Formats: sequence, C-alpha cells, structure tokens
Amino acid sequence: MKAITKFILSCALLAFCASVFAWPDRTITLVVPFPPGGSTDQMARAIAPKMQDSLGQSVIIDNKPGATGTLGAGFVKRATPDGYTLLVTSLGPLVIVPHLLSSVPYNAAKDFDYITVGLESPNVLVVPENSPYKTLADLIAAEKASPGKLSFGSSGSGSSDHLGTEIFWQQTNTSGIHVPYKGGGPAITDAIGGQLDALFANVNSVIQFINAGKLRPLAIAGTKRSPVLPNVPTFGELGYKEVVAYGWQAVVAPKGLPVDVKEKIYKSVIAALHDPQVKKNFVDLGYEVVANSPEQFVQYQAQENARWKKLIDSRQITAN
Repeated sequence: MKAITKFILSCALLAFCASVFAWPDRTITLVVPFPPGGSTDQMARAIAPKMQDSLGQSVIIDNKPGATGTLGAGFVKRATPDGYTLLVTSLGPLVIVPHLLSSVPYNAAKDFDYITVGLESPNVLVVPENSPYKTLADLIAAEKASPGKLSFGSSGSGSSDHLGTEIFWQQTNTSGIHVPYKGGGPAITDAIGGQLDALFANVNSVIQFINAGKLRPLAIAGTKRSPVLPNVPTFGELGYKEVVAYGWQAVVAPKGLPVDVKEKIYKSVIAALHDPQVKKNFVDLGYEVVANSPEQFVQYQAQENARWKKLIDSRQITAN
C-alpha cells in the first residue's frame, strides 16, 4: 500500500512539474475590469502583443466592467491560479473601492498574487483656459472667499482624482462642490467648456488639452514634476506636500500561482513595459513606467490601502 501511495504521489508531482515546465501551452487572458478605452485598458492592450511574443502563446483582452471594477476583480479571484487568467487593473479595486462599498467579492490583500505596478500618472489640477484663476494661490483665495461654492469635477466618486480633490481641500482648509461624472471624458469636456471651476485628473488624460491651450494646469499632485509638464510646480513646492495623488495600473493574478509561472509572467510583463516603443508611447502621454517587483508591489499596496482608508474614513467619502 505504501508503495502504491508513493507511486501516485510521484506521478502527481511529475505531472505538476511537467505542467509548470510547459507553461504556457494555451491562450492567456488579461481581464480588464473596466470598459475599453481607459488608462487600464490602454496598458493591457499595449503589453498583450509583447507578452504574446515573449511567451509564444496568444494573449487576449477580456473587458469585464461593472461594480466599480469589483466584478472583474472578483472573476479573477475565483479563477484557477494557473497563470492563464490575469487581472490588469487600476488602483481602485485594490485600495479604494473596498473602503467605499459594504462588501466586495474578494480580499484585496489576501486573494491575489501581486505581479507588478506597471504605470502611474500623477493628478494635475486644471482650470478652463478662460478661468480667472491663473495660479494655485488665486484658486485657494477664491475658495476661502466663497467657501463651498467652486465646483470640482472628477471621473467618479472614489476615483483617484476625487480623492486628490479631497486631499486638496483637507490640506488647504477649503471646501467646494464635488461633481462626480461617469468617467473622465465627460468631466474633461465640461471643464474645457467652463461648466466646472476646476478639475483634478491624471496627467495622461488631459495632457493633449493642456498642450492645446484648452486647460490651464496649476499644480501637479506628484512627488516630483511631470516630465511632460516641466514648468508646472508640484503642490509640495507650493507648500502643500501632503497633496499627492497618483493613478496607477497593475497586474495581479489569482492567489497561488506556481513560483516558476509567476516568474515567467513577471519577466514577460516587465519586458513588455520596457519595450522601447511601448515605453516611449506611455512616457509621451504623461505616464511613468514603474515596473516594480512583486515584493515592492505588496508593500506599495499596503501603504496605499492604509493611506486611502484613512482619508476615506476621515472625510466620510462614499461611493454615491
């Protein structure tokens, strides 16, 4: 009996090792928990063909929008941890939405293997081209003169740009009217049209309108100046060092990936992000390529999670 048991275990081990060694032997799916066209979708579609080249198998995109990104994230959490189903996501489902909704179908800290933060883009505070506010000081003075009167748009309640707005109000001891939109596009359109007094947005989503003179940037909510807006100061330079808000995109997998498979995925994604043309395209749009290690990503997720939870709790922010 012992001999039979050892034989079965040996066969199972050999089969497992063979499957890992052969990985990948079929199509890999990158699940994007948002509609096509946004920043997260852009990253997925940029890295997919490069991953396909390096791994020798098809890599496809599956957009599964819904429930502020938690539908797609929950789908990946339930997938078999074999490396064939990955999640390309923004920070929202991992460090923001779990604090806004009463329940989500996963535990962001425990249910995923973290691969890498691929891209990040700082928020920038912009006003319409015909705005009377030429500097950050002008805008803050106007807010203090008329508390709670100026309108600030965002791509939605709980988005990084909404939270950037809340940090700004908190640190400058001002207040305004938050106007959430269903996506960044409509908010940007209304800002350009003058229907909003101001807007926090990721640099990559508004750089073309800034360059065209349709929006005026006042300050960058980053730890350093943006390479595509070198003349725009950071909030820190202007005396508000806590006003820091980045949007970021990352790759995660269901918890329990085989070590070798995880390493292959990581190397493939990193190579894709550092492809000269891919990297140039992202940098030109105002993204910063991060491409950190899984260990660094785990630490970053914990830091971001704690930071956003503290803000959401203190400002009593909801998803409505």
